[in-house]
Amino acid sequence: MSGLSVKLKTPHTGEYDQPTGLFINNEFVKGVDGKTFEVINPTDESVITSVHEATEKDVDIAVSAARKAFEGNWRKETPENRGKLLVNLANLFEKNVDLLAAVESLDNGKAITMAKGDVGACVGCLRYYGGWADKIEGKVVDTGPDTFNYIRKEPIGVCGQIIPWNFPLLMWAWKIGPAVAAGNCVVLKTAEQTPLSALVACNLIKEAGFPPGVINVISGFGKIAGAALSSHMDVDKVAFTGSTVVGRQIMKAAAGSNLKKVTLELGGKSPNIVFADADIDNAISWVNFGIYFNHGQCCCAGSRVYVQEEIYDKFIQRFKERAAQNAVGDPFHEKTFQGPQVSQLQFDRIMSYIEEGKKAGATIETGGNRIGDKGYFIEPTIFSNVTEDMKIVQEEIFGPVCSISKFKNKEDAIKVGNSTTYGLAAAVHTSNLNTAIEVANSLRAGTVWVNTYNTLHWQLPFGGFKESGIGRELGEAALDNYTQTKTVSIRLGDALFG
Repeated sequence: MSGLSVKLKTPHTGEYDQPTGLFINNEFVKGVDGKTFEVINPTDESVITSVHEATEKDVDIAVSAARKAFEGNWRKETPENRGKLLVNLANLFEKNVDLLAAVESLDNGKAITMAKGDVGACVGCLRYYGGWADKIEGKVVDTGPDTFNYIRKEPIGVCGQIIPWNFPLLMWAWKIGPAVAAGNCVVLKTAEQTPLSALVACNLIKEAGFPPGVINVISGFGKIAGAALSSHMDVDKVAFTGSTVVGRQIMKAAAGSNLKKVTLELGGKSPNIVFADADIDNAISWVNFGIYFNHGQCCCAGSRVYVQEEIYDKFIQRFKERAAQNAVGDPFHEKTFQGPQVSQLQFDRIMSYIEEGKKAGATIETGGNRIGDKGYFIEPTIFSNVTEDMKIVQEEIFGPVCSISKFKNKEDAIKVGNSTTYGLAAAVHTSNLNTAIEVANSLRAGTVWVNTYNTLHWQLPFGGFKESGIGRELGEAALDNYTQTKTVSIRLGDALFG
C-alpha cells in the first residue's frame, strides 16, 4: 500500500494509517487517471487529506474483478462459509470501534457518541446477515405425481451499491451485509464527501478472510463513478440510498442499459404526530430526537411536527426549551449532540431554506442562525405559523430544521400526515392503543413509530412508500433485493406429451 496511505490523527484515538486508494481485489490501488480529490473537515473547514478518484475506467476494473470472483469460486462458496466471513467482519468492526467511530466523526462531523452507536449497529447488522447466509432456502412444490418441482433462491451476481454521506459506515454495512450473505459480489461507491471511514473499514475485509473481488469499494463522484455503475452492462443490480432526484436518474440509467434490478431508499418529509393524550415529556424527548438526531441529516427525520390543538401552546414552549438544550459543537466532545453539517454545500442549502421560510411568512420560534464563524454549524431551528404549501413544509431540507403545526382530530392528523409526495417514515404519540393502531395503519409510510422515533434495527425492514423509494433495507426483506427465484420442473416417469 506504499503511497496509498497517509498518517492522520483524530482527537479520540491519535495517529492512524488512512488508506487513500481504491479498494479493488483486496488491494488499495491508484485510479487509472491518477485523479484525486480533497476531503474537507466540516468542523473547521480544513483539508483532511486527498483520496484517489474513481472514473469510468476504474469502475470497469472493479466490476471486472467482482465478475471474476463471482463466476469463479464465490458463487460456489458454501452458505456456512459466507456467514462465517460476515461474522468475522462484524467481530473486527467491534474490535476497532474506537478508530472507526473517530474517523467517522473526523470525516462526517458526527458526534463521537453517535458515531460509536453507528459502529455498534454495523456490528449487529453484519452479524445478523452472517446468520442469514445459511437460511436462504427454496422449497418443493407438488403439482402432481408426474412432476418434481423445486424453487431455488440464487444470487443475482455483481451488485453496484451507492451510499450517502450521512451514515457512511452504517450504509456500508446495510448494503454489503445482505448482498454478500445472498452470495453476490459488490462494487460499492462511497459519497465523495465522506470516503475515509469506509476505506478504513476496507482494511478489515481482507483480514476477515474474504477472497479478492468479493467486496470492492471505490471513492468518486456521483456524476462520474455513480453514473458508470448505474449504466454498466455487466452490473446485474444497483442499490442506491440518497435523494429522490438522483434516484430517478439511476432508474433511467438502469432501464437504458441492461434493465438491471434497482432498489432505492430515497428522501422523506416525515410527520411526527402528537395527540393531546400523549405523555408530553416523552413526546418532546422523541420529537427532539426525531428531527435533530444526526444534525437533521436523516432521510426519515421527523421534520413535520403536528400537535393536537389542545396542547399546542404548552408543547411548543416546552419543545423550544428542549431544543435549546441540545449541545452543538465539536463532535469529539463527549457531551456534543449536534456537530456541523457535512459540507459547505449542505450548509448553504439549509440556510437558504431558513431564509425561504422567513420570506414565506413562517415564524422562527428558535434558532435559524449559524453558530460561530468556522465550521458548518447551524442552530436547532423550529418554524411555526406555517402552511402546508410552503417549501419548508413540503421539501426535504436535510438539516436541523422543522415546522410545527396544529391539528384537530384523528382524521385531520391522517390527512396532513399524508399530504406529501414522500412516504418514508412517520410517528404517532398517544396513550390510546386504538388511536395508535388506527393512525399508524392509515399513514402511507414504510415505517411508523409509536411513542418513539428513529429507533431503527437491523431486524426490521426499512424503506419507503411513494417517492421515498423501491424495495426494503434490513430484515429478511433485504435479502429479496439480492436474490432471484428459479423454478426447476422435472418430468417423472415415461409419459409422452400429447
